[in-house]
Amino acid sequence: MTLFSTLFPLICWFAYNYGVPLLEKLRPSLSTIMSMQRRRWVANAVNRETPLDAILAGNLMGSVSFLASTSVLLMLAVFTAFGNLTALMDTLATVGLRASYSTPDVQVHLFTMLAVFVLSFFAFTLALRQFNHFCILIGAIDHSGHTSAEEVIAIAQLNSLAAKNFNNGIRAYYFAVPMVFWFASEWAAIAATVITVAFLIHREFFSTAHRVAASVAVLASRREQEHGTGSGQPVRKDTSGL
Repeated sequence: MTLFSTLFPLICWFAYNYGVPLLEKLRPSLSTIMSMQRRRWVANAVNRETPLDAILAGNLMGSVSFLASTSVLLMLAVFTAFGNLTALMDTLATVGLRASYSTPDVQVHLFTMLAVFVLSFFAFTLALRQFNHFCILIGAIDHSGHTSAEEVIAIAQLNSLAAKNFNNGIRAYYFAVPMVFWFASEWAAIAATVITVAFLIHREFFSTAHRVAASVAVLASRREQEHGTGSGQPVRKDTSGL
């Protein structure tokens, strides 16, 4: 039971990552809707020669870089806990809810937490690298009016891939919270994991942000259809005012 409660958040994290694409076949997730907006972003970037897109991409990269650095600090904190197991065991004896863990139990749990933060670090650094590639592609866009719809979709897909890895790193933080509850009780860790999964599903498929983003996507789609600028047509720079 102790080992199961230790690994349960990690198992649910992986299961969530593989289960969400299946749910998206029935109902579009917030990430799917935002991927449509990323395509619109790139399509609009073709028609403007301002530093706005570089500023937006820089803000995204700044957030990813901050969280990647935070993952390193959390890994160092776990290493510190390894070096102070005696004090940690004494603390657990006072705050634990009838939880009697042995030293190997705590060591295994700390190693699992370390694995979670290492995976989050790799997810954030991969997202940072992909956002960097996205910035390069945005800078390489031809503003003379010869950018095709295929190029726009490809650049937007790279942005969406970076966002996917970023979200995966964020979920590592979410599932690290139940692992902290483990120090109080095994059942507290399991209950917190179930609540975390329910929270993530609600946020991704049924939240207010999902409804607002879906409404914006519908309005944008209608406007594109009215003006005949659907995703299947090549993107051309408007030169009517020149």
